[in-house]
Amino acid sequence: MQKGFRWVTWTLVAALLVLGLAACGGKENEGQNGKNSGEGSGKKVTLDFVWFSDGVEGDVMKGIIKDYEAANPNIKINLIEVAYKDLSTKLKTMAAGGEPPALARISTTEIGAFSKQAVDLAEKLGGVDAFTSQFIDSLKPYYVVDGKVIAAPMDVTANGLIYNKTLFDKAGVSVPTSPDKVWTWDEFSAALKQVMQKGGAQYGLVWDFTPHRWSTLLYQFGGSMISPDGTKATINSEAGVQAAEYFKKLHDEGVIPRSVWLGSENPNNLFRSGTVAAHLAGNWMISNYKDITNFEWGVTYMPKAKQRSSVPGGKFIMAFKGSGVEDEAASFIQYLSSKEVNSKFNLESLFMSPRKDSANLDYPFGKEMFAVFADELNNTVPAAAEDWSKQDIVPKFSNDLKNELVEVIAGKTTAKDAMDRVAKLIDKAIADTQK
Repeated sequence: MQKGFRWVTWTLVAALLVLGLAACGGKENEGQNGKNSGEGSGKKVTLDFVWFSDGVEGDVMKGIIKDYEAANPNIKINLIEVAYKDLSTKLKTMAAGGEPPALARISTTEIGAFSKQAVDLAEKLGGVDAFTSQFIDSLKPYYVVDGKVIAAPMDVTANGLIYNKTLFDKAGVSVPTSPDKVWTWDEFSAALKQVMQKGGAQYGLVWDFTPHRWSTLLYQFGGSMISPDGTKATINSEAGVQAAEYFKKLHDEGVIPRSVWLGSENPNNLFRSGTVAAHLAGNWMISNYKDITNFEWGVTYMPKAKQRSSVPGGKFIMAFKGSGVEDEAASFIQYLSSKEVNSKFNLESLFMSPRKDSANLDYPFGKEMFAVFADELNNTVPAAAEDWSKQDIVPKFSNDLKNELVEVIAGKTTAKDAMDRVAKLIDKAIADTQK
């Protein structure tokens, strides 16, 4: 009787030990917040993916996710859709609560703000050079920080020139059809005046009311906002002052209407009216303008000053530390970055691919227009991305830069004084980041 009791007791103890070890093993296979890591377990893994949309790309991504889940039945991707204006707040809230998402779509504005919370994709996807070599070089300063790959490019944007073909044809003015024969700015200005005089255009050129779009001129004149090493302002160099002065000249001569930068008129609406010869804008306007039926329009090469240049931008996918599913997030990013999937995303969204081997996609609309924007990117100077990737500094002076340009156009200050004031703000912003 005593021996039987002892046998039962040790049997129970052994059983409890086995159950305890099994429970411990289960916890080790769980990621943070109870999300199973799935590494080698084959169990269901959920990846929270914070996403915003500008157009149809959300629906395109949902299709891509469905394909990925079908091929990887242990992966569930939970797409959390937010308005772009709420993106930063959403990510900060999730991170502060100890529940960062596995993934997020971010723009050049947020990429710097969350860089320290990002998974280094280079460690998981074959190294910095192997990964970055797939994408156009001008984007690199945005997503490679301190030798780490903090995000993966999904699409790329560029500033460029959209023109009213109907008005140009009426005026008998032909636009450049080859990057080897681009106009100078003076030649372009003369062509716009001819379209106004002979083609009936009310305005020559509308220019988006943003410092980002204005900086196209800055880089073409050979200038920059910040030194390459990030230690001082350079916007008040001779090139920076010349760019501001030329921008004023275009307004003074009536080529650019004062109603956009000195008023509240929307350049998109002005171009849509059919009374404007050209619009300096971003490639996303190809999709925006595709419903125009009252005139023909197209894309041509931007003129150059000292050199050609656009300003690159785009959207990226970032994986966050502390999600508990970092490896699975990195694997999904590798899938999204592949030529086949990235090309599908950009083709169906009418975006430009950042991949070097996907520069000439067979778009259902505007294929030749996208090719011109791609050429603008290929001729963009490094300073453009180096400047705008410094998102710990740029937001601290960009609005002041816009306001100073308004003062220059209005004749209330000189270009030199305006750029000197902006330079002081830049130097202060740099100093504040070093404290």
